[in-house]
Amino acid sequence: MTENYKPEGYYLNTPENKEHTQSLAGLEYSFATGLTLEGRVCLCDSMHNLIVELGPYKGIIPKEEALMCLPGESVRDIAVITRVGKAVCFKITDIIKSGTEVNIILSRRKAQEECFEKYIKKLSAGDIIDAKITHEEPFGCFCDIGNGIISLLSIDCISVSRILHPRDRFYVGQSILAVVKNEVDDYGRITLTHKELLGTWEENAGRYSAGETAAGIVRSIEPYGIFVELAPNLAGLAEWREGVEEGQCAAVYIKSIVPEKMKIKLVIVDSYNGEKTLKKHEYFINDGHLDTWRYSPDCCDRIIETVFSGNQLD
Repeated sequence: MTENYKPEGYYLNTPENKEHTQSLAGLEYSFATGLTLEGRVCLCDSMHNLIVELGPYKGIIPKEEALMCLPGESVRDIAVITRVGKAVCFKITDIIKSGTEVNIILSRRKAQEECFEKYIKKLSAGDIIDAKITHEEPFGCFCDIGNGIISLLSIDCISVSRILHPRDRFYVGQSILAVVKNEVDDYGRITLTHKELLGTWEENAGRYSAGETAAGIVRSIEPYGIFVELAPNLAGLAEWREGVEEGQCAAVYIKSIVPEKMKIKLVIVDSYNGEKTLKKHEYFINDGHLDTWRYSPDCCDRIIETVFSGNQLD
């Protein structure tokens, strides 16, 4: 388990994790061997220590051991309180027996430090990794990229088709794939990107033909037309139509597809408020590493691409 650094919750219900957390013998073995385990936080006490369910036992994560902090930072109360009810990773730092009472001392910080040293620091720009959405803001979303270590995925890197808020694409708790945008900086932070996994213009446009009527989502209304998203990495421009609102579902007639200009011309047949019908995360790339990714077709004069090299993203 210590060699696979996944977002928190990944190992919680695995047979191996249950074997090591549901009995004293399993906990003692994990303590002796330094295993990283997972448990669910059931309580945050008045001193902001976390109480973790461990089968018939309870473990305690002291506040100062609740998470790895950057140099000069201290553990914030809100960062501790918001772990209640959620899975956390930890290492056992002590098992204290007194008669029939057993006190199990845990450290989430030590588990995160190991993850950072053995996994996060070794990531390169362009590596495709697992991530889990933990929090959303208008400017982007925060993702757990391993043992509760958080990285930022900015809104402009979520998809080629523009959205107003990350909730237009994700929900909190969702597991996704992401690409390392920038390697660890001087503050120990990594940033992510996502759009490179959702297909090029040709890959997405190749699923449609002129003369078809397709489902889409209205993303932007401009004086010269209405942008309708057909897929997260593909949008077309429709002729202006009265009564259409941003965020509505739409049925659109495809007038033409022009690869040389990366344009899809549409006509809105109908727009309505309803359940979104698009597949939000159909990945065209699922694993491995990217050195470069080109969105635009070879026949197009306009070049849109991502170049991953060292700490610099072009």
